[in-house]
Amino acid sequence: MPRGRSTFTKRQKEQTRQQKQRDKAERRNQRKQEKAVPGSVDEMAELQANAAEQAALFNLGAEDAETVESTSGDHLRE
Repeated sequence: MPRGRSTFTKRQKEQTRQQKQRDKAERRNQRKQEKAVPGSVDEMAELQANAAEQAALFNLGAEDAETVESTSGDHLRE
C-alpha cells in the first residue's frame, strides 16, 4: 500500500529532528572534553606539587637565615 505525501514529509521531518539532536549532543560532548583538558586533574596536581616544592625551598632558605642569625648572635653573647 503506497504511503501518502504527508506521511513521507512527517517521516523526513522526524529524521531531520533526530539528526539535529544527535549533532547537538555530539557538539556538547566535544565542548565538555575540550573544557576538561585544560583544567585536568593531573595538571592541577602537578601545579600544586610544583607550588609546594617552591614553598619548601623558600621556607628552607628562611630557616637557614634564622639559624645563621641565631648562631652569630649566640657567639656575641658569650
